[in-house]
Amino acid sequence: MNKSLYSPKSLVFSILILLLISSCGSRENVVYFQSAKEFETEVNTNTFTPRFKVDDVVAINVSALDLETTRPFNLLAGTGDNAVSLDYLIDKDGFIEFPVLGKVKLLGLTPTEAKDMLREKLSEYIKNPIINLRLNNFQVTVLGEVNRPGTYPVTGERITLLEAIGLAGDLTIQGERKNVLIIRDFNGVKTYSRVDLTTKEFVNSPVYYLTQNDVVYVEPNKGRVRSSGLDSIDTLTISIGSSLVLLLVSILIR
Repeated sequence: MNKSLYSPKSLVFSILILLLISSCGSRENVVYFQSAKEFETEVNTNTFTPRFKVDDVVAINVSALDLETTRPFNLLAGTGDNAVSLDYLIDKDGFIEFPVLGKVKLLGLTPTEAKDMLREKLSEYIKNPIINLRLNNFQVTVLGEVNRPGTYPVTGERITLLEAIGLAGDLTIQGERKNVLIIRDFNGVKTYSRVDLTTKEFVNSPVYYLTQNDVVYVEPNKGRVRSSGLDSIDTLTISIGSSLVLLLVSILIR
């Protein structure tokens, strides 16, 4: 039997290798949405038009030269100077309950289409109605390797991918810039799209302009995945391994 295989040197070397292997993180243990690739979609158009979705909260105000004729069509809470406008929630079937008109379907309409539709319906009651319409629950979520992950409200009608990343404080140095995932939900149907931030072509992506409730996920790069194993080693494991190495080293130097 070859005793050199069991020498103190070989034991030290073996322990060091085991500790190194155990310290390496794997992509499967770190990266989110790994099965999303099975559901990824490719869209061939770069046009972007925001459309209303289920559970959207919409503010609608009707005005005209004759303000008295608009009163029945503005949903208010309170009276007099304390009156405040109330928002409309798009229900699971895509409708809002509008004063006088009753159920009005907004699901799938753009803000412009919704204004035109309401203007046409209200023209039976009001001369030259003016419709002000605003989406009040526009927000996007940015996760992963960014400096300030979180959910951010959007004040305008749309926001670009770069603006959303800017709200989150930009990518960290460990973020994978060539594989940013955008998750979009429309009436319960989720789509998964990826963009490469290192190329200029990504500005033509159909997900460059985000819609309400989009999720942007920046996965960690390979270096960050590997180092995650070092971060997650149990303190007791490190202590025991270090003690064994020191013990064997002391044997060697005797």
